[in-house]
Amino acid sequence: MRRFIPLVSAATLSAAFLLPGTASAAAVPHPDHILVVIEENHAQGEIVGNANAPYITGLSKSGANFTNSHAETHPSQPNYLALFSGSTQGVTNDTCPKKAFTTADLGGQALAAGIGFAGYSESMPSDGYTGCTSGTYARKHNPWSDFADVPASANLRFTKFPTDFTKLPAVSFVVPNLQDDMHDGTVKQGDTWLKSHLDAYIQWAKTHNSVFVLTFDEDDNTTANIIPTIITGAGVKTGTYTEKINHYSVLRTIEDAYGLPHAGAAANATPITDIWG
Repeated sequence: MRRFIPLVSAATLSAAFLLPGTASAAAVPHPDHILVVIEENHAQGEIVGNANAPYITGLSKSGANFTNSHAETHPSQPNYLALFSGSTQGVTNDTCPKKAFTTADLGGQALAAGIGFAGYSESMPSDGYTGCTSGTYARKHNPWSDFADVPASANLRFTKFPTDFTKLPAVSFVVPNLQDDMHDGTVKQGDTWLKSHLDAYIQWAKTHNSVFVLTFDEDDNTTANIIPTIITGAGVKTGTYTEKINHYSVLRTIEDAYGLPHAGAAANATPITDIWG
């Protein structure tokens, strides 16, 4: 007697043979490039919809706007470390001792995987600089300079940011200086800087399988610590997203995009999967 064999969809078949630990990673696409920009010290409601931030407000309307995105703590420095390594590394202040953490971090992971990493800091006086401050540059906002497995060659001045975006590594960060990241300067100044310096990449990303992430280190020192986070680029569905995310969620999402190991608390974070078209 002939047996009836039911048809199985390709999606069901693929899911059945996923390797352990790959299910969540499979829900995050694989962009050619992800660029993360970190701004400073403002709550979500102080930026999105602010008349002095028309460019960022526009990004929130054309990309994925997260209204329940949280920083980890106060002040600035531990939040940068959390986003970059899944841990505040026990840092509770903004002081600048020489650090050389040996725990896992996104930059080291990307370099070890051969996909590349670079951090670009505005107003840093020289590539590979490890000093604490120089004019409007502050090392406390440069977490990749604190990890032993990220070489000086990946710690670059913003003047090295390429105009040919295909030359970017898969993972890169940009940190404006203290005036242009809204720390010392105004919201309007930071908004204008972002448009002037990175809109070209943001527009290019939409048609070149690449992604742009805008987030903040912390809010204006409240307990809620709700910060703006906006993701735009290729395959990102426009909308307002209300699920709770944090720095570890963003880190986990980037790691899953490239099949990287999970650093620190990113291992237990939920990746962002609902924004991809």
